Amino acid sequence: MMTRRLLQLFTGLAMYGISLAMFIRAGLGLDPWDVFHQGVAGKTGLSIGAVVVIVSFLVLLLWIPLRQWPGFGTLCNAVLVGVFVDVGLALTPEFSHLGGQIAMLAGAVLLNGIASACYIGARFGPGARDGLMTGLARRTGWSVRASRTGIEVVVLATGWMLGGSVGAGTVIYALAIGPLVQLLLPLFTVPELRTAPRPEAAVPAA
Repeated sequence: MMTRRLLQLFTGLAMYGISLAMFIRAGLGLDPWDVFHQGVAGKTGLSIGAVVVIVSFLVLLLWIPLRQWPGFGTLCNAVLVGVFVDVGLALTPEFSHLGGQIAMLAGAVLLNGIASACYIGARFGPGARDGLMTGLARRTGWSVRASRTGIEVVVLATGWMLGGSVGAGTVIYALAIGPLVQLLLPLFTVPELRTAPRPEAAVPAA
């Protein structure tokens, strides 16, 4: 069971990073956090993968006042997604025609949904950004939806002002990723092991 969980975690994180590279190569707009990552990368000269890693650890610092603690998967997420973004960018071609861009965007959304279900279903802890959302909701009493919306509006606006790519892909991702992950998550969630009940002591014959 542990082998499956680890394999699923690392496969999911690799696919997640590659899906982000596909979004970038599609050139039709990114999800809110990656608009921010791309904007920061453009202003600093760092690779977008390096920015993803740095931002992940900065976000983890925000967990401290929220009394949120990272799991093994959280730390793996913080490092590996950024690494695989840069790997994906090195391997994924750009398209100059709209048909190729649309196909790349559709593939990116699907792969991102599968990747999310894989790493969440492995049950090793949330990603840094998801943990910030749930921790903020728990500490403030806001709904998870309100927390996520507030955070993503801020990072999207900041990323756009820094030059990040906002477009149809941003809207499509926002509408599609939730239902897609909800559909796929039951297929990838590793069931928890339940401890077998202890047998009752034998009652001596009267």
